Amino acid sequence: MHDDRRIVEDRLRRVLTERIRPAVYSSPVPLTVERWDAPGEPVPVAEGLNASYEPAKAGQRWGPAWGTTWFRVTGRVPEEWQGRTVEAVLDLGFDRNMPGFQCEGLIYRADGEAVKALNPRNDWVRIADSASGDEEVELFVEAASNPIVNTPQTPTYQGDRLTASDRPLYRLRRMELAVFEAEVWELVQDLEVTGSLMRELPLEDARRWELLRAVEDALDAVDLHDIVGTASAARAALAGVLSTPARPSAHRISAVGHAHIDSAWLWPVRETVRKVARTASNMVNLMDDHPEFVFAMSSAQQLAWIKEHRPEVYSKVKKKVADGQFVPVGGMWVESDTNMVGGEAMVRQFLYGKRFFLDEFGVETREVWLPDSFGYTAAMPQIVKLAGAKWFLTQKISWSETNKFPHHSFWWEGIDGTRVFTHFPPVDTYNSDLGGAEMAHAARNYQEKGGATRSLAPFGWGDGGGGSTREMLARAERLKDLEGSPRVTIEKPSAFFAKAEEEYAQKAPVWAGELYLELHRGTYTSQAKTKQGNRHSESLLREAELWAATAAVRTGHTYPYEQLDALWKTVLLHQFHDILPGSSIAWVHREARETYARVKAELEAIIGEAQAALAGEGDVPLVFNAAPHARDGVAAGGAEPARQRTGGTPVSVEERPGGGWVLANGLLRIEVDARGLVVSAYDKDARRESVAPGEAANLLQVHPDFPNHWDAWDVDSFYRHNVTDLTGTDELALAESGEERATVRVARSFGDSSVVQRLTLRAGSKVLDIETEVDWHETEKFLKAAFPLDVKADRSASETQFGHVFRPTHTNTSWETAKFEICAHRWLHVEEPGWGAAVVNDSTYGHDVTREVRPDGGQTTTVRLSLLRAPRYPDPETDQGTHTLRFALAPGATIGDAVREGHWINLPERTVRGAGSGVAPLVGVDNDQVVVEAVKLADDRSGDLVVRLYESHGGRAHAVLSAGTPVTSVTETDLLERPLADAEARELTGDGTVEVTLRPFQILTLRLGRQTAPSAQQ
Repeated sequence: MHDDRRIVEDRLRRVLTERIRPAVYSSPVPLTVERWDAPGEPVPVAEGLNASYEPAKAGQRWGPAWGTTWFRVTGRVPEEWQGRTVEAVLDLGFDRNMPGFQCEGLIYRADGEAVKALNPRNDWVRIADSASGDEEVELFVEAASNPIVNTPQTPTYQGDRLTASDRPLYRLRRMELAVFEAEVWELVQDLEVTGSLMRELPLEDARRWELLRAVEDALDAVDLHDIVGTASAARAALAGVLSTPARPSAHRISAVGHAHIDSAWLWPVRETVRKVARTASNMVNLMDDHPEFVFAMSSAQQLAWIKEHRPEVYSKVKKKVADGQFVPVGGMWVESDTNMVGGEAMVRQFLYGKRFFLDEFGVETREVWLPDSFGYTAAMPQIVKLAGAKWFLTQKISWSETNKFPHHSFWWEGIDGTRVFTHFPPVDTYNSDLGGAEMAHAARNYQEKGGATRSLAPFGWGDGGGGSTREMLARAERLKDLEGSPRVTIEKPSAFFAKAEEEYAQKAPVWAGELYLELHRGTYTSQAKTKQGNRHSESLLREAELWAATAAVRTGHTYPYEQLDALWKTVLLHQFHDILPGSSIAWVHREARETYARVKAELEAIIGEAQAALAGEGDVPLVFNAAPHARDGVAAGGAEPARQRTGGTPVSVEERPGGGWVLANGLLRIEVDARGLVVSAYDKDARRESVAPGEAANLLQVHPDFPNHWDAWDVDSFYRHNVTDLTGTDELALAESGEERATVRVARSFGDSSVVQRLTLRAGSKVLDIETEVDWHETEKFLKAAFPLDVKADRSASETQFGHVFRPTHTNTSWETAKFEICAHRWLHVEEPGWGAAVVNDSTYGHDVTREVRPDGGQTTTVRLSLLRAPRYPDPETDQGTHTLRFALAPGATIGDAVREGHWINLPERTVRGAGSGVAPLVGVDNDQVVVEAVKLADDRSGDLVVRLYESHGGRAHAVLSAGTPVTSVTETDLLERPLADAEARELTGDGTVEVTLRPFQILTLRLGRQTAPSAQQ
């Protein structure tokens, strides 16, 4: 037989595109269109429905960037359409290939009921299944003219309503009533499935040619001048090949309806509020027609938005949840970043997320759903388990640019040894269309062949929302048992996980440690003020809960439950994986800065009121210590009268020969040369130098930063090929000199920017504090602070949630080489046996660690902090302006020292005037290895204390926890403050103490029962 494959395939493409798809709608009748342009921000639905509309028509331009236009469309179903299926086709000016990234609409009836959404792949609304003829049609469309800013990825000022243009962006196209030709639509689905499956099969596979011949027969059966009349004959030609069952060994795919909706990204938060309502409306509408359809939605925040802003949509969602079609998943407040979110904040992501699902739907989510975050912390497995979940799903690791991840179903082992069954869908997308190409890719790509047989595929338009479509459901129906294809079954994620775990749990491989994404490493640094706002908010929330709980117990002060909950939820929202990583448009980060300022003011007020209640009336300065370790004689979580420091060596200052200064305090001797660089940091106890020979620490360096893709997201390794060391000084001065502290001030200018640093050594301190004020006006540049240390370190330790992770400093394999930029929280530590050093910070996350062997045989390990970037997309003004960054060098530091210093720099002491009697800690532990992460009152308002601890050094620890208030019971709980069924019994001694033994990096949450007065429970 002659090979006519390409002729048939080309024929299929053209006939489908130009003849059959257009024939799905027949006998179109124009609708009457009117419009009202809402001024400013979106208006309530009632206002839009009752606005004064003006005549409009198809072809008219509408919609400046971020505007809202309401359309009223009216018409009448022709009498001759009696018995026919009728739909309205409303094309707002869509680009079919960009769902979620452009204009969208939500359709309402005149009574305000939301019907369904409009987007490029969903531009219809059903008017009648069987028209009676002469029905009147009246629909309202709330249309959002969101600008297209995702392509091309070049600098644009459309990303903020304050700088966007006011020219109309879109042109109305089709606004019509038409007859929906169901048989033609079904033929389209038959041909699409057959054609896409055919193209994925090997040329030598007979099944491919069988499908080709059937397609040819179907095309022969279609009369292009009477497609409606001949569609059934064409379908009959395909019926045989579409009914042949799959082979027994065919891969099994659990298809789950999904719409990954970024809570902010190339649109502001306020637009996401509307996006989730649109998507949910479409999904419940689809469920009405397809009872087999299952749709999974994560992010409690997004459902909370629907509840608040679209209650009529939310009532439909709740019904579908009860019916088992609309499935809450994930258990988190938002799909957060996991690299930079603090430990307690990660706990609260689950606490608030799971509690919302329990309270609203009675659903205990078991699967954690994070398809799109930019890498996953090694602390996650333990947090997942303690939150009452058992499965984890991600997709983003398929984006890694260097190494292909070796597993699709596996046990993921965290830093404490906890394992969670994890799935990484081989379809390599969280926006699947269930087409033949994607299903074939999933089967080919699946790496557990021979051991397991099934994977999951989330299907539906996402990122900007939209969700699943009736076309996708048609594909699923045809692919559920079809030769040449994986078997596709629509089912809940929990059903997939239960089957996958039962099939594979005993044989599944283990991956230990973080799931590092070999891409998007710039997200550790972009938008420094967003990151600083997050870190500072996390610290303030710790303080607010600690002091409010202490004041409630000690004085009966009112504990601000509702206010703290609202503030936590605000901070958790801004940890979304395109806000905290700095990869959103300017509008998002402008609002984030404003929000963090408000959060700070509210939390400072809570802290101030609680501390005032604790301090009492008086004029004696009291020093409050919110850090989890004692500081200068003040116990962790307590307060003491301020006093003159006693003991220790005062700080001395000498001029350095050749220029600069020498600072010393009996523990450290710091030399700052004439360039303002630290050329010596001598550890007097260890009698060794910290700075590598011939090098200088606190060296600011600027690199060019123009990655190949994804400006705000990426830094590429070649940025290191060029560097400018900032060694010139505008000013070098001794700014402060006294027994308690000495400060050297260094001012520099470079490019269009300037920087002022203050290097401070304090009495009794073994750290050099560095405050850096940068007025940053560079573009496409990367600012680093380098500390070349004289230490042979084969690995670095970086703080992560509730512990730390080790990463090699060498580049033996491509896996280590790919980690050229890494994330650390409050500290990063390097050491050789017997001596180490740490760099701590108050708001920096990006770091890199390199090593080289010197001619003298020694090794220099260079630790660098990534301070600022200047990408131009999607926010062309990223990080422009002034920044104040604080970090410190701790020579001779152990891991324990790094933990302590990291907390101290993030939780500075506070001085409040009061009666002067001091405040005893509400909770204390007798072992610094055990860190008290949180102290709060129980959320059920019982007055019980909730204390969260963790082991911080990576070893087994024994400690005695004491309560500074009468305690009646002690119970180990999960993260939702519920008793753990399998927890060991905890014995409370007569003096109110409890002994605890923790394994390495174990998190322990204890609920301390109290007999409380009503005032403590307010």
